[in-house]
Amino acid sequence: MARASNWFGRWHDHQRIFAIALPMMISNIAAPMLGLIDTAIIGHLPDAIYLSAVALGAMVLSFIYLLAVFLRMSTTAVIAHAFGAGDIRTQQKHFIHGLSFAIAIGLFIILLSPLLPSTLSLLFSVQGELLALTADYIQIRVWAAPAALINLVVLGVLLGRQEAKSAMLLVIFTNLVNVIADIILIIGLGMNVRGAAWASFGAEWATALIGLILVSKHLQINQFPKLKWQGLTLLARMNGDIFVRSLALQLCMVMMTGYASYYGTTVVAANAVLMQFLVLISLGLDGIAYSVEALIGQAKGQNSRAKIQRWYRLCLTWSILFAMIYSLVFWGFGTHIIAMITNIPEVITNASTYLPWLILLPLLAHWSYFFDGVFIGLGASKAMRNTMLIAALGVFLPVWAVTNWFTDLENHGLWLALSAFMAARGISQWIWLRQHPESIAPAA
Repeated sequence: MARASNWFGRWHDHQRIFAIALPMMISNIAAPMLGLIDTAIIGHLPDAIYLSAVALGAMVLSFIYLLAVFLRMSTTAVIAHAFGAGDIRTQQKHFIHGLSFAIAIGLFIILLSPLLPSTLSLLFSVQGELLALTADYIQIRVWAAPAALINLVVLGVLLGRQEAKSAMLLVIFTNLVNVIADIILIIGLGMNVRGAAWASFGAEWATALIGLILVSKHLQINQFPKLKWQGLTLLARMNGDIFVRSLALQLCMVMMTGYASYYGTTVVAANAVLMQFLVLISLGLDGIAYSVEALIGQAKGQNSRAKIQRWYRLCLTWSILFAMIYSLVFWGFGTHIIAMITNIPEVITNASTYLPWLILLPLLAHWSYFFDGVFIGLGASKAMRNTMLIAALGVFLPVWAVTNWFTDLENHGLWLALSAFMAARGISQWIWLRQHPESIAPAA
């Protein structure tokens, strides 16, 4: 009985896992829901061109910010290590280093912003008034780029210190301010696309200001510590590794929609609907991954191999359980979920054809979500990069190429490639951990 209790952990252990996971799950749900309200406000304007312009402009900036998620991940890792070691001074330094990168990259994005509308026009054939409105949106909202990246650093600090409730409230605050500002600027003042841009601008900067105050209190910052070259280079190396990893991941995801266009508009629409299942998966698995990052990172900072292994085992158990639940839900209710997302008969029929891939996918994908959390907690950014490149270049692209050129699987080939990619990520990460047992051992 004692051995079983040790394996499944104590009730307090599971409380700690969900003290981090649950608030992040809630924020993952709240942000899209408020985003729907945001879209509905713009969507009720008299001309659809306004919604199209906001959607395109937001897509461009969101893609850039998504690639900059390395700021959140690397900050979580180094803060969790220092938090585990009880070193508040090192936490302060890592926070300042992260802010430096966020501000520098944000200003760089602003400098490059005049090129974004022309790039969008080249890639998607956006022309005329739509391009002009999209350019207006981008040129206003891009001035919040430093704030958006600062918010990633703030989120990293809060997660690294296991302050998940504060992180959740900040995410919800951003979206609430955005919705309220949309109502005032778009409906009240009739500012249309510019109103949507200024609303997002204000929400990002308001959140950054509150986040900076909140973190400064948590870290007891009375005066900002000086930048240290060694700390900057450590963070730069981790950021570079995670950037490459994120870029490879996003290119594979883009393929699922981009190349589907060769199979017809109905297939594109079906894939877009089915990709929402991945959003549903991330609601639960991301929450567990955040817990893994923070708890294993803290244990690493404490030089406790026993704690690393305990959190590894307990969080993996929850990851497997969530994956099984997702697969059962998709198996039992997948067609109903599709019908909730779209009411177009041919899209529903087409999406239902590929539903078996989505039933299988949680069982394959949860390993990569889980191991990403482990690798961030350990600070193993180079391993994250290399295993992602193996999965993307060594598995996704070859599987897609073979099925595309030598079979008539068409869209089934794309889903096969994605499934193999997810499995390869988890397998390659597991192999790396097996080959590097010192990565979960105490520092010398």
